[in-house]
Amino acid sequence: MIYRHREQHKLGSVGWLRAAVLGANDGIVSTSSLILGVAASQATQQSILVAGIASLVAGAMSMATGEYISVQSQADTEQAALATERAELGENPKGEHQELTNIYVARGLDAALAREVATQLMEHDALSAHARDELGITEAFAARPLQAAFASASSFSAGALLPLLVAWLAPPHYLIAAVAVASLVFLALLGGMAAKTGGADVAKGILRVTFWSVLAMGVTAGIGTLFGTIA
Repeated sequence: MIYRHREQHKLGSVGWLRAAVLGANDGIVSTSSLILGVAASQATQQSILVAGIASLVAGAMSMATGEYISVQSQADTEQAALATERAELGENPKGEHQELTNIYVARGLDAALAREVATQLMEHDALSAHARDELGITEAFAARPLQAAFASASSFSAGALLPLLVAWLAPPHYLIAAVAVASLVFLALLGGMAAKTGGADVAKGILRVTFWSVLAMGVTAGIGTLFGTIA
């Protein structure tokens, strides 16, 4: 019987995990903070819901736009680097072969083996070999602007929808407490799941996200109370 060793690493999920957690966390914190700030100013429940919906839509669009621009810039940089590498391979293949050999030697291979590995990889796909080992560009981590924009907008909207639903369902007299408690529970669960998925300490993940979320909500609610009193 052949035993197949399968290593379970968490690094493969880091990219999508970071984007999903960031978007959902931002959606919960920003929308719940805005709802608490508006509610603390003695606004009506209808005004609070309008503000929450506006926060969801504006935040999702902002996340999508920002992520698209950022990732598109990365994609443009990658394409420019690949174009330069392609030209260098055409002009000086021997020099590029030596460059790849030196990379493998620096990673621990002896010179002869490094030269042979470089030769075989360049015969198979020279540009991919240099993109991966010289430039650090791989298919798995290549920039995908539209995918990133959609993922960010979706995760933000999902996060923002949670405190918005609580604000809609909660009785007016308990709205502030309900939104604050529910949002912190959502954030703690999110932080814990993210830490567990990434193989990190769950307790630290929960404490970190809870602390900063309480701070954000408290500051916003305080500002709402201050301006509500002045008005």
